Amino acid sequence: MHATVYASGIPEMSAFAFDARGRLWVTRSGSSQHGRDGVYVVWRRGARPVKVISSIPGPLGLVWVGRSLYVSSLDGVYRFSDFTGSAFGRRTLILRGPAAAENNNLVLAPDGRLVLAVSANCDHCTTSPRYSADIVSFDTDGSDLRVVASGIRAPYGLAYDGGTLYASMNQRDDLGAKTPGDWVAVVRAGQNWGFPACYGQGGGACENVPEPLGVLDPHAAAGGVAISHGTVLTAEWARGTVMSVPVGGGSATPVVTGLSHPLPLTTAPDGALLVGDWGTGVVYRVAWTA
Repeated sequence: MHATVYASGIPEMSAFAFDARGRLWVTRSGSSQHGRDGVYVVWRRGARPVKVISSIPGPLGLVWVGRSLYVSSLDGVYRFSDFTGSAFGRRTLILRGPAAAENNNLVLAPDGRLVLAVSANCDHCTTSPRYSADIVSFDTDGSDLRVVASGIRAPYGLAYDGGTLYASMNQRDDLGAKTPGDWVAVVRAGQNWGFPACYGQGGGACENVPEPLGVLDPHAAAGGVAISHGTVLTAEWARGTVMSVPVGGGSATPVVTGLSHPLPLTTAPDGALLVGDWGTGVVYRVAWTA
């Protein structure tokens, strides 16, 4: 693998999306302060990022559907349309909430619906608002909200490979020496992943709970997910590492190390992996060599 700089100058980057013209779109989200949050476009490799959306709190997911850009944020999901080259003419909140919790990555499913990862509003509480700790789906106008899978403390990264949905899952952090590693998993409709009682310890609390595809490091702060070269790649924000797990399951191994806080991942149109370093504002292009 060989890494080069694709773009720089976007601190606190949190999600990637390519549009039909091959332009890279990037969200910026602070960890606690959101005054500088927004969405940038990188017209081509090496170009200076241009901020085109401001005043959106905590954007952690974005996806293009046709000529509209959808962005998930702390207060819901927005649709932006009528792009002029420097700004969008229309901004519509299509989905409020759906819970008093963090909205994470947003992807387009093969059936044309949008899929959103929603964190729990706590580390290990036994009750939480409806739709928190869930992966949900809805139509592109924000209607027909449904739960895809439930009982996931903090699903963050989402990626489809064909009809298969992959997700990163952040585990509870209150267990001391028993703290499990974060997970990367295949998610199927109707699953319940057992939060907060089940955290991979087995026994009755984990009866009928699916197994993860791979186990990441404890307290890794599992971030973006991408599929490339027969592996599921997941960013570990707290470890400065990108981990790889075979699509069929297996051990997680580091493939990119030495970063500050990697968070968004995506596969570029040319097949290369893009890794966004939240801590330095650099987007790296990682290509496989013969």
